[in-house]
Amino acid sequence: MAGDAIDSEQLPLAGIRVLDLATMMAAPATAGYLAEFGADVIKVEKPGGGDPQRHWGTRKDGEALYWKSLSRNKRSLTLDLRLPEGAEILKRLVATADVVIANFRPGTLEKWKLGYDTLALINPGLVMLEVSGFGRQGALAGRPGFGTLAEARSGFAHLNGQADGPPTLPNMGLGDQFSGVMGAYAVMLALYHRDRTDGRGQRVDLSLCDPILRLIEPSLLDWDQLGIAGSRTGSRSVHVAPRNVYRCGDGRWVALSASTPATLRRVFVAMGQPALADDPRFCDNAARLENVDELDRLIGEWMGTRSASEVIDTMEKAEAAVGPVHDIPDIFADESLADRAALVTVTDPDLGSMRLVNVVPRLSRTPGRVLSTGPKLGEHTREVLSELGMLDRFEELTAKNVI
Repeated sequence: MAGDAIDSEQLPLAGIRVLDLATMMAAPATAGYLAEFGADVIKVEKPGGGDPQRHWGTRKDGEALYWKSLSRNKRSLTLDLRLPEGAEILKRLVATADVVIANFRPGTLEKWKLGYDTLALINPGLVMLEVSGFGRQGALAGRPGFGTLAEARSGFAHLNGQADGPPTLPNMGLGDQFSGVMGAYAVMLALYHRDRTDGRGQRVDLSLCDPILRLIEPSLLDWDQLGIAGSRTGSRSVHVAPRNVYRCGDGRWVALSASTPATLRRVFVAMGQPALADDPRFCDNAARLENVDELDRLIGEWMGTRSASEVIDTMEKAEAAVGPVHDIPDIFADESLADRAALVTVTDPDLGSMRLVNVVPRLSRTPGRVLSTGPKLGEHTREVLSELGMLDRFEELTAKNVI
């Protein structure tokens, strides 16, 4: 496993307790990022089915693969928050916690008398992150929302795809995962403020839509200041050129970015056409954008007569910024990624050896690590109740379907 040389108590978030009340991807991803760096994350799940993510996506031997990574390093407690006994147990946990992460529809926790105002009376130092489709304010507040809707409403899908094609959604949870990163960032800001000032926590309102707006902000600025409505450009950039993917003679693809005069000159040198660097059509970025079709044609024709390995070798010798477009098997075969330990091998009790994406980012003194894959539903219920001094009520609570 990654990071075995460091004791868990030395990890930067050791001693921080997080209650993960959320389901699916964005908010649970936030909790997962905190768990990788030592936070004690207790995932609170509804008895019976648990988080729907447990049953979503590709499976092997009946086990959902993505669950194993998304819920890494977490403990699973089953608890029905709708029942008085379940709410009371949660409140006892809140008294011991630093962070609560939730993604119920706005107003749901308040209906159960478990909203931030109630929980903050129990624990004034509590930081509560609430993730929703469209936030707690505005005309859409309270509506259910998923990353897909955020990717569409934010403008991302409109800008993504080929110029002559339809708006294109990402084929992965882009909005969810980016919101998860922003959620972890927000939690750490709130914890830092709490510990640096008066010890009081605060409420964090995170919309799935807002983080994606940061991704497409250059296009927003273009409209605001220039009246330019962005459109789909495939792999090209509307701000710099050349920037594209090109098909080589062996059918493989490479990506090239040469947006400065110096880097583009290296590309032309590698192509054996250094004079193109002084061509008025390509002399500066504005001219290159104006003549991008011709620029891409010249580069594409040169690459189209050579194998991808020849193109990459030639460009790298010229110190041009070029690289292969990997497919999934390529990632596992890439020696540079292996040297960096980008994938880490862990042992799962159901599937045996698994390779997961390693912890990001890398800290030199206190690197995070993957200690375990996603837990079985309720795997740690006894353990958590014991920590609360309630193990003697285990059978009673089970009979009442509280746990």
